[in-house]
Amino acid sequence: MPTPKPRITRQNYPRILDAGSKLNDFLDESCLKGHSRKLSRSAVTAVIESAIEFAGTKASRSLLEIPGDLTSADRDKLLKRKGKELFNYFIKYCSDPASTALNCNNKHYKEVAKEQFLNQTLQKQRMNSGWRYQFIAKGLASKTGRFDTVSDLGTQEADFNAVVEITGKQQSLSMYVSVKNRVNTMGGQDWPKAIEAIERMAALDKNRTGSYICIFGIAMDRGTRMIKRRAGTQNPHAHNTEVWKSDFFWPFFTNLSYEEIIKSVLEVLMKSGKSDIPLIELPSKLLDSFGQCCRENNLINGDGRFVDAYKLAEVFCGRKAKKK
Repeated sequence: MPTPKPRITRQNYPRILDAGSKLNDFLDESCLKGHSRKLSRSAVTAVIESAIEFAGTKASRSLLEIPGDLTSADRDKLLKRKGKELFNYFIKYCSDPASTALNCNNKHYKEVAKEQFLNQTLQKQRMNSGWRYQFIAKGLASKTGRFDTVSDLGTQEADFNAVVEITGKQQSLSMYVSVKNRVNTMGGQDWPKAIEAIERMAALDKNRTGSYICIFGIAMDRGTRMIKRRAGTQNPHAHNTEVWKSDFFWPFFTNLSYEEIIKSVLEVLMKSGKSDIPLIELPSKLLDSFGQCCRENNLINGDGRFVDAYKLAEVFCGRKAKKK
């Protein structure tokens, strides 16, 4: 049987009560325990270095990932499969079928394959960046002395949980945090579903004590706080969920400004001397496999060039081209 939806109730945590304020009904931060320390530069650097390593491993930005102990035959088989995967990515994820078809016209399939590999790498780089800032926020929050506990959730709904004391009361507030690079990381139609999902997870958490609030932390967009509202009525999608942009999110969880965070990350990246976009020479077997897929779909001529933009557009639109 499907899990019944929990009844989402308005949580009894400290709120700003000022009908004339834009922050009316938002969490009242002044009622929460503050940071007890400013982290040293070395402590911040250590967390960022770990975050970069963690994110790089998780994102697996290299398309190839070829084990070194493969036989020649197995390696060729793997490269052929990866060439097909790159072709499928090319067809499925083109940003604009019309402009992509035009841009590919008269290009050799090897050039197009390299461009698609770079696009795929950049897409994974954005994922890498998201995981990096999730890990930095959680890692620094655990060291500032503000929170009773900070724990990894790693679910689709939320990244970490932080529990903070409500001052003057023997109560605490559980904060369920989902970190996004920017507000537009999710489309407008996705926000209501994400808000409902994180609220449901918080409401069903059997380990939670006390009230809860759900936070979408925006790592890079400047600004403070907002609440996502329904277009017609302007009522909130949920009464316990806020969106915290970078100028509020980073100071609240890390006791550092957004600018301090970004400059610290930049410093670590510069010291490492590593590019976030690795340049990889694609093996010829992989390129040949990509080219074979193009031939099978009758997309290139005998010289290996795309010469029919309309036919490529048809394939982008889902039509399976047939060989003559």
